[in-house]
Amino acid sequence: MIRDQETLNQLIDIVDRFVRERLMPIEQQVAENHEVPEEVIQEMKDLGLFGMTIPEEYGGLGLTMEEEIHVAMALGRTSPAFRSILGTNNGIGSAAVVFDGTEEQKQRFLPKYASGEWVGCFCLTEPDVGSDAGSLKATAVKDGDHYIINGTKRYITNGPVADTFNVMARTNPDIKGARGISAFIVEKGTPGITLGPVDKKMGQAGSLTCDVIFEDCRVPASNLIGKEGDGFITAMKVLDRGRLHIAGFSAGVAERLIDDALHYAIERKQFGKPIAEHQLIQAMLADSKTEAYAAKCMVLDAARKRDNGDNVSTESAACKLFATEMVGRVADRAVQIHGGAGYISEYAVERFYRDVRLFRLYEGTSQIQQIIIARNMIREAQ
Repeated sequence: MIRDQETLNQLIDIVDRFVRERLMPIEQQVAENHEVPEEVIQEMKDLGLFGMTIPEEYGGLGLTMEEEIHVAMALGRTSPAFRSILGTNNGIGSAAVVFDGTEEQKQRFLPKYASGEWVGCFCLTEPDVGSDAGSLKATAVKDGDHYIINGTKRYITNGPVADTFNVMARTNPDIKGARGISAFIVEKGTPGITLGPVDKKMGQAGSLTCDVIFEDCRVPASNLIGKEGDGFITAMKVLDRGRLHIAGFSAGVAERLIDDALHYAIERKQFGKPIAEHQLIQAMLADSKTEAYAAKCMVLDAARKRDNGDNVSTESAACKLFATEMVGRVADRAVQIHGGAGYISEYAVERFYRDVRLFRLYEGTSQIQQIIIARNMIREAQ
């Protein structure tokens, strides 16, 4: 489904060079300062990375899913914090508008996301609502030509720097399940929005998350995405796409970890020879390479099916499940190959070991992916 292989190759070469020459050298700086330098963010904007998935008619690159996966794998070779700052604009922050927004909403918001002028975020998770997203408690009550939103959203990626909040809220309190939920675009500066302190996390320093609190926040009815009651359906479309992206990114991170472990094993000597010549080290390298290759193949296959118009709900969940669990195993082996050095922050594997742990949690835990896969299998069999 790739439209122009030569153009895609040029794009990947540019991203690869940007990762090697600009991002990898400042990984530790970002981890220590908990922020991505503004000049680097501007370079990302200039490269078009904030709008790579947004349709061309709205100022983006309009990449297909398969093309996006290739870029995600290239970005995976450096700290996840860099991808996170632009990831919401390409995925969960803008996708709802791309999928189900009105033409007026697309004209108003998408060009600003694509240029990086605005950063979007996705507000679904709540203090008491995580995996059971259909039971969310935030409310949106119709009041004339506005909705009044109340509720707290938790662990919101890019919340501290967001210009728009894509909010899932219950518009029909009589419907307790998913069908009572609607989606809204809420702009920064709207009275009634309060941001909590930036979360202190196990890893992914530089990727900012926080609580977003809505108290009697009046939002124009024109900011409703799609129809009332369709918000959960929109959210699931967003997450299906996002899961493929995270799977591709995980495959890229695994390749970075394998490279680091391989080069360390070649240089490090024990028992009179490089540890890369010891068979038990070779086994860990071989298992890691095999699993990373499998993840890459399956996510590209699923991406092509999605580009072809197929329903890939099962494949997206399977890719997310396998690839995120895989990169956790690869990170563990990379630390093991480094030995005691892998436990020291001087080496990147220590940081990546913590960073990749989140992949199995956000955009649906591994257990949720298992449930989705099994339920889809049963439904199709019946």
